[in-house]
Amino acid sequence: MHALVDLRRAARATPLIAVTRATLRETVARLGAAATAWVDDSDYHAEPGRHCLVPDTRGRLRAVLVGVGRTDDVYALAALPFVLPAGAYRLDAAGLPLDRARAALGWGLGAYRFARYRKLARAPARLAVDSVTLKALEAPLAAIWRLRDMVNTPTQDMGPAAISTQVMALAQAHGAEFREWVGAQLLGANFPTIHAVGRASPNEPRLAELRWGDAAHPHLVLVGKGVCFDTGGLNLKTGDGMRWMKKDMGGAAHVIALADMIMQARLPVRLTLLVPAVENAIGGDAYRPGEVIRTRAGVTVEIDNTDAEGRLVLCDALAYAVEQKPDAIVDFATLTGAARVALGPDLPAIFGNRDELVAAALAAGRAEQDPLWHMPLWQPYTSMLESRVADLANSGPSRHAGALTAALFLQRFVPNFTPWIHIDVYAWNDSDRPGRPQGGEAQGLRAIFATLKSRYTRSQDR
Repeated sequence: MHALVDLRRAARATPLIAVTRATLRETVARLGAAATAWVDDSDYHAEPGRHCLVPDTRGRLRAVLVGVGRTDDVYALAALPFVLPAGAYRLDAAGLPLDRARAALGWGLGAYRFARYRKLARAPARLAVDSVTLKALEAPLAAIWRLRDMVNTPTQDMGPAAISTQVMALAQAHGAEFREWVGAQLLGANFPTIHAVGRASPNEPRLAELRWGDAAHPHLVLVGKGVCFDTGGLNLKTGDGMRWMKKDMGGAAHVIALADMIMQARLPVRLTLLVPAVENAIGGDAYRPGEVIRTRAGVTVEIDNTDAEGRLVLCDALAYAVEQKPDAIVDFATLTGAARVALGPDLPAIFGNRDELVAAALAAGRAEQDPLWHMPLWQPYTSMLESRVADLANSGPSRHAGALTAALFLQRFVPNFTPWIHIDVYAWNDSDRPGRPQGGEAQGLRAIFATLKSRYTRSQDR
């Protein structure tokens, strides 16, 4: 699965030899004169990411040279699964000593292609790894592939009901509890903002909940924005702004993947997963600018802009999470274009009300090569969300600090006594790069999992 295979089942795997410009000549010399002449004639210089197929005396593939920049680079081998001939390969001791687990992770990331609606031209080449590495990578790669598939799937097949089904399937797989509130049930259960955003769509809004773990363990709540398609509502987006809005449920995909990884690893937590899933559509019942909604927390919100819907979907779920007095809350959301303007597509913005928790996530991001960037909860900007008729507005006239004001809106629903981090994520690759094919992407997922693993493993050890 995911183009990794147990080394014991790949006895004829072709050697894969990692080289740099500095080590190329010496390494090739050990392969013999014929190999040296071949590499010279191929004009190969071990540039990072480039490879060279080296034949034996009968013209068959003997080995593959691959240029690397850093031995610990997750993406060192990520370009290879679809450019090498089909078959199995193994890292050879004749080359540089790569971090084998990271290299295998990158291979698995590079082997992904979205194939729901068309048949792939070929299967990826496989990397043979030891059984310990294979076991360690199965869960994270499965979670990342699932996340990418969810984000890449259009709303016709990944609407609110389908997202809820993903949560239910996850619960069944791990022996967890599942329940959901659908349509008018949201009003009866006091989730008015989730209902308001999704009420105009024929695909009923819903809130899916998963519960798992020992009641004696610290309670962790994950919340993910599940806006399956965002037209902008009555504040309609332009055509280019709407084109990729199938990915506006990227936050939901992230927390579903994260919950899967947590349960697979059996972290010592009592886990609650909350996914509010809606479609922000246009219809006779669409919520309107100027309306005032009384949220679950009792805070009244004036609708300034129906395209600032993600924070509305999240605020009731966050309020519900807070009621359970958890040890920590983590939310993921494709919340603002402002975060992308500030940080570009590769750097998710992380906000939090605990400096030590944010610092741990940033450090994990650096260690895992899964970067995050700290943004401040700058309290003076709360004034940008002032309303004359309600406790606050969901947006405001200023175009300044959009990612910050969105995070400040969410913070209104999370009291400071509850540790909380919020990740404003793009969940998308605009173009193809090794290990990062165009389309849905996991960003910050490995970093946050590592943070939670460290936090809760240490807490159990104390």
